Amino acid sequence: MSMFEKKMYIAGEMSDGEGRVDVFNPATETCVASVPTAGIADADRALAAAKAAFKSWSRTSITERQEWMRKLRDAVIENEEHLRDCIHHEMGKPWGGTQEDVDSLKNALAFYAEEIARVHDISLPDRAGTHSHRLVHEPAGVALAYLAWNFPLLNLAFKIAPAMAAGCPVIIRPSEQTPISAYAVGELCHQIGLPAGVVQILCTDGYDVADHLSASPVPALITLIGSSRTGRHIMQTGATSIKRYSMELGGNAPVLVFPDADLDLAADIVCGVKFSNAGQICVSPNRVFVHADVLEAFTKRVVEKAVNAGVGWDKGADIMTGPVIDQRAWTRLKRLVDDAVQDGATLLAGGDRPQGLDTGHFLAPTVLSGITEEMDVYRQETFGPIISIVPFDEHTELERMANDCDEGGLTAYVFTADLARAERWADTLRYGEIQINGVKYDIDLPHGGIGESGIGHDCSYLALRDYLVLKRITRAVEAA
Repeated sequence: MSMFEKKMYIAGEMSDGEGRVDVFNPATETCVASVPTAGIADADRALAAAKAAFKSWSRTSITERQEWMRKLRDAVIENEEHLRDCIHHEMGKPWGGTQEDVDSLKNALAFYAEEIARVHDISLPDRAGTHSHRLVHEPAGVALAYLAWNFPLLNLAFKIAPAMAAGCPVIIRPSEQTPISAYAVGELCHQIGLPAGVVQILCTDGYDVADHLSASPVPALITLIGSSRTGRHIMQTGATSIKRYSMELGGNAPVLVFPDADLDLAADIVCGVKFSNAGQICVSPNRVFVHADVLEAFTKRVVEKAVNAGVGWDKGADIMTGPVIDQRAWTRLKRLVDDAVQDGATLLAGGDRPQGLDTGHFLAPTVLSGITEEMDVYRQETFGPIISIVPFDEHTELERMANDCDEGGLTAYVFTADLARAERWADTLRYGEIQINGVKYDIDLPHGGIGESGIGHDCSYLALRDYLVLKRITRAVEAA
């Protein structure tokens, strides 16, 4: 049996399911594991266990919840190498990139174990002086979490940690393309003896079972990291009962490079976020607007970085760009590039398989110039290692173009030495996050979008709000 042959974690036990799914390494195109998937009966068992667990877990003291979270964090640290191996093989992520996933899980468990202790009751004044009032925070209920495949454990971390801290049992449904590392976390929950139903991890193959989970009245909150289309589907399916939603969805991030920008810095950040993880990052720059005065100089820097970016999967090599998740994704990206070129764009780097890599779903870091608004590569969130450069000058409707985003507003980047200009654009751009002359993400910083890009937040104390409800307690004050 392979070290990647895992089981689901339901009702406190490692469990087989009604079906199985093969997991393929996109770097080698080989099957690395066959893991169980849940049927309707498995889903019902998880829902019942979560409902039962809520009665006790929601009343467990913060101190005890913190102890369980720290036990799980310790187990993650002890099994870090194996967890990184799981990610390395299930999504072909370069070895260096797997560290971020595991670190995110460790950091989230530690952060929310501390942050929940900072949540206090709120006293409200009474205008007439006849009553006392306080607002208390209580767990919202059972949480149902759907995860994207691009950061298997980072995405899991953003859900499991605030849910556990808040006192909400959580059912985690990882992507069927990358379930191995999530199932490995289920093993750790089982090993530490976490109370049954507090965390459950099960994969579903297709929509039927997932829709059954969403439609159940048991979850009080459905949370998702995924596409805007999937978010809409889940909300429609979950409308059988009144539920909360917390969703980090798609985006089509613009980058504004002004004439006074530090071009080396801008190129470093754009290429770093665009070529790492093969561009499969929700905040990855998609439309890079570059002022005509610095277009040539900036483009030269980006092309040089694209050509020299390490591509591959070798564990011992210094590699930035791994494969995209599957052949379907590769074909879609290739079509976006080819269609853009056919419509007048110029291919400056990449655009096809890297030389010497005949196996795996690799797309060489790609740079396109002369991109126009009509091209699909401009309109869509590419979710791949493609940089699309759009020139602008004083006559360009830059505000309209930058904010014209069908996918919703998640992240935007501004590069300029003029801080007043930067702040004006920060006010103008309708995105949940504006990154000025840099990029920073951490567990204590809110992460969320506007419009089609989502509801609520991952990370920071704000994430806890999605898992907590407020209760007002009012008491009449006896007259003196």
